[in-house]
Amino acid sequence: MWRRSATELAQAIRAREVSPREVVSAFYDRIEELNPSVNAIVTLLDRETALRQADEAPPGPLQGLPIAVKDLEDTAGMRTTYGSPLFKDHVPTADSLLVERLRAAGAVIIGKTNTPEFGAGSQTFNEIFGATRNPHDLSKTPGGSSGGAAAAVAAGMIPFADGSDLGASVRNPAAFCGLYGLRPSPGRIPDHGPGDPWNPLPVLGTIAKTPQDVALLFHVLAGPDPRDPLSMQEFWPNPDLTFNPTGLRVAWSDDLGGLPVEPEVTAALQTAKARLQAVGCVVEDAEPDFSGADECFEVLRGTNFAAAFTDIAARLKPTLRENVRFGQSLDAARIGKALAHRGEMFTRMREFLTGYDVLAAPVTQVAPFDVELEYPTQINGTEMSNYLEWFRSCSRITVTSHPALAVPAGRTPEGLPIGLQLVGRHRGEADLLRLAHALA
Repeated sequence: MWRRSATELAQAIRAREVSPREVVSAFYDRIEELNPSVNAIVTLLDRETALRQADEAPPGPLQGLPIAVKDLEDTAGMRTTYGSPLFKDHVPTADSLLVERLRAAGAVIIGKTNTPEFGAGSQTFNEIFGATRNPHDLSKTPGGSSGGAAAAVAAGMIPFADGSDLGASVRNPAAFCGLYGLRPSPGRIPDHGPGDPWNPLPVLGTIAKTPQDVALLFHVLAGPDPRDPLSMQEFWPNPDLTFNPTGLRVAWSDDLGGLPVEPEVTAALQTAKARLQAVGCVVEDAEPDFSGADECFEVLRGTNFAAAFTDIAARLKPTLRENVRFGQSLDAARIGKALAHRGEMFTRMREFLTGYDVLAAPVTQVAPFDVELEYPTQINGTEMSNYLEWFRSCSRITVTSHPALAVPAGRTPEGLPIGLQLVGRHRGEADLLRLAHALA
């Protein structure tokens, strides 16, 4: 049963072909088989409680479907650590907004998926639970920071997953695990968590095995909420993904403004380029101007980290401490310039996509790497001076505030997944999912 898509399972439950109890039980069998080696689900509800909740799940689009949520999301009565030893025994008394919506839609919250400390970094490990491993090759990382989520879906332990994405944290693990991962436009999925509610850089997203499953979960999570001032006032319908892409104008970028990319990634993506052309897309080499995007992202990220973690910086992992120190060193002029540049990056991408329907580019600059390595220190002969540089292929898109979808696109000669990043017009998530469905 775990091999079936979330959409198929939801239909089977509605048709009473299977019961929520049977579905949840099947996924628990799979978790017991694989989680000890993959280490994706780090807190798990006991089976009998989960089965009872499956029996009691309210009618809704996700009725009876099990999900483990990222360990950054508060779950009432269930341990939520944020990947930090400072919160290793923390049990919230209330659900996050995202978890509220999952429960209301009938989903069964069975546990939590692993994340790096406070979601910082695109590799998934922490001092409490250790590292999550890639189901395609247990010696490799699934990426991060939603690495536990992506690994759990790829291993068939849950049918789909939530994730959060500041720099790359939905797209990177989706690509490394051969999945679809949607970073939507800011405000699509509301969030009432701590921090600046006006900040468009961190967003919540969805990860799944098919575009239809991404859309199903996204449909439940998207929509207005007065607790989030950026939330859009319209609900997002679950659209018909049937689509003929003939004549679609696709801008193709091998390196998003000259970034170093490993040759095995570039080679694998040629399969995706050929597939776009085969379904009728008009593909041209083109990209917007990304100059200044890295400074913009790193300054605004550093500012946010300094605001959030200054009081506890001394007790955080070294790379996170360094992020806080960087944020503390910034002056008003540099921050103001970065804010202005963020607006400019949005305008550049918006104007670029008046001439094209979508931008296609690598999700990651490297293939999945050794799980013991915190981050790649060199890419195609170029040294990485810090752990933010290796995922600039995603962070450069982040600062444009445009939606992006990671799509399975090919494999390395060793069989490791490589992802294609599709970037669409502002609030154009449905169009990205339609194109992904046409390519599937």
